Amino acid sequence: MLRTLLAITFLILFLPFAALICFPWTFITGDAGFMYRFSIRGASFAVRLAGIRVEIIGRERLDPRQAYIFMSNHVSNLDPPIVIPALPGRTSVLVKKEVFKVPILGRAMRMASLVPVDRSNREAAIASIGRAAEVMRGGIHMAIFPEGTRSRDGRLLPFKKGPFYLALETGLPVVPVTVAGTYEMMPKGRFKIRPGVARVVFHEPIDPKQIGDRDSLMAAVAASIASALPQAS
Repeated sequence: MLRTLLAITFLILFLPFAALICFPWTFITGDAGFMYRFSIRGASFAVRLAGIRVEIIGRERLDPRQAYIFMSNHVSNLDPPIVIPALPGRTSVLVKKEVFKVPILGRAMRMASLVPVDRSNREAAIASIGRAAEVMRGGIHMAIFPEGTRSRDGRLLPFKKGPFYLALETGLPVVPVTVAGTYEMMPKGRFKIRPGVARVVFHEPIDPKQIGDRDSLMAAVAASIASALPQAS
């Protein structure tokens, strides 16, 4: 429990400190890159404070000049601060619109080109896909948890369709990502973090143009992610 409290206390103190440093710089320069890197380092440090070691597998197979759509399974609140710092280069994410209402945090996310999504409104969700495509055309990766929520048993849930419309619209390669170990450290519904090793596995990129249709792309991504998940007992 001590490590959990240390990590949370650090994040509570880090957020306003990061805003104090990064906001003026971003407003002056118009470049959110510094704020992104600063935030990623803060998230990574909080993960280490919680007693988590991150093992990255397969990232070397990615082309550093290419923008990708990263799609990962989701079993824990630990997944975003573990997966996103492991991604190569600056990355945007789809975030529930409610989070953008949080003071300081919401402003920071807008400045960093994160994309709000409203799943309860179909037209708004379609607009979010268009906004995400616009962000990616600027050379920024997109990280998505296509299940839309955390799995309670560690197994893959059915995917939402929106991320795959984005992949087909942009034509950019999809990289399936498997995060393993976080379910045991902090499953859905538990506050305490158990120290351990988290593995982030990058699979071979999938070209949407070679797949052809949404359902086939969804199946290919799901099979790739599942291939590195622990076997169900």
